[in-house]
Amino acid sequence: MSLLTQSLSQLQLQLRNRQLSPQELVHALCDAIEAGNEAIGAYLSWDREDALRQAAAADVNLPLGGLPIGIKDNIQVLGQPCTCASRMLEHYRAPYDAGATTRLREAGAIALGRLNMDEFAMGSSTENSALGQTRNPRDLRRIPGGSSGGSAAAVAGSLALAALGSDTGGSIRQPAALCGCVGLKPTYGRISRYGLVAFASSLDQIGPLTRTTADCALLLNHLCGHDPRDSTSLEASSEDFTRHLNTGVRGLRIGMPAEYFIDGIHPGVRQAVDRAIAKLSELGAEIVPVRLPHTEVAVSTYYIIAPAEASANLARFDGVRFGHRSARAQDLMEHYQFTRQEGFGDEVKRRILLGTYVLSSGYYDAYYLKAQRARSLIRQDFQQAFEKVDCIVSPTTPQPAHLLGALKDDPLAAYLEDIFTIPANLAGLPALSLPCGEVIPQPGEPALPVGLQLIGKPMDEARLLQISAALEQALA
Repeated sequence: MSLLTQSLSQLQLQLRNRQLSPQELVHALCDAIEAGNEAIGAYLSWDREDALRQAAAADVNLPLGGLPIGIKDNIQVLGQPCTCASRMLEHYRAPYDAGATTRLREAGAIALGRLNMDEFAMGSSTENSALGQTRNPRDLRRIPGGSSGGSAAAVAGSLALAALGSDTGGSIRQPAALCGCVGLKPTYGRISRYGLVAFASSLDQIGPLTRTTADCALLLNHLCGHDPRDSTSLEASSEDFTRHLNTGVRGLRIGMPAEYFIDGIHPGVRQAVDRAIAKLSELGAEIVPVRLPHTEVAVSTYYIIAPAEASANLARFDGVRFGHRSARAQDLMEHYQFTRQEGFGDEVKRRILLGTYVLSSGYYDAYYLKAQRARSLIRQDFQQAFEKVDCIVSPTTPQPAHLLGALKDDPLAAYLEDIFTIPANLAGLPALSLPCGEVIPQPGEPALPVGLQLIGKPMDEARLLQISAALEQALA
């Protein structure tokens, strides 16, 4: 087994037994990145010397001691670039560590490299990055998903042992599904958002992308916890998410919502998901039909609330204090106009305009308030369903990874790629995607991964990981 395809716990054991040094691990990863990143485009930047300095100081007896972790380029790492894949922040360097970065460092991990993404996390293909294209390691002609496409591609392409991403409407789970790795969005407030560059503050969450469920649980152990610097951070006690990984699923009630099994799902995706659900039943879980009737308004609700919050959050990028500043401006109005025109890409501009519109006088009640009411109904649907079941299962995406450029000129079709992931964000629920099979798009083409989504009750990440581990083993 290659060094870079081993699990975190396997590498952890070798580091503690002095069979492997953190410096050797850093060199192996950096060599792999230098050899493979030109094709995949997962990393925007990496610094071998800085990583080696961290490795020299690493305490391998700490829980993540000496393990390098890739980090999405909207999560601050002191002294490293934090571009959000945007011209607006192309030359910006982080002046402090994010809460999640701090917790990784405290557990002994090494922050290695800045991973590509859709600009300001706005997109589901990583084609919206202003700084480079990321490709799916399974088929370099196809998207890796987004917005955490660089994180998923790095893990799937053995250019990272594990990575952090962020998820506003599916941006961890969707690329995890399309690249064939495990991705978890925790309960809203479970992981600190301090130092995460905001897209939509009531929806954004940081989470891990890993090769296996056990690796995901291990990282989550050291990411969760209250942070007084984040006003939305939950006062929750720490938990060992690895404790129930071998418990199995016998006796659990798993909900299957009719609204998530609709016409338009790719036949190969539906077949793989149905096979995984049948396997859960064989393992002793009870599959229970449930209804989530307001699912049909989730996408339209999201694309009012998220752009509205983005419009407010991105107002800070005005070229006055930091970031890009236009050289063409002759007065203050031109300064704002040209700076934002040059600094933001088309998708970011589209969402700022949409968000500003729905917040404007005369439209706030008609759109934004109505969307907030719909959000409450979506949350109530889940509450009622969870009175009957322990977990809800669905496809993560309706289609496998599409070809680069296929939806570039059809943003509405691209938005519908997140139809199954958005509701969990609106309700603030934990959700996980794990690989459950493959699809061959055309004879002779590479097989593409299919993801199964598990949605849990608030603070029930341990249950999702328990189910994921049982299914992962059964499908191996």
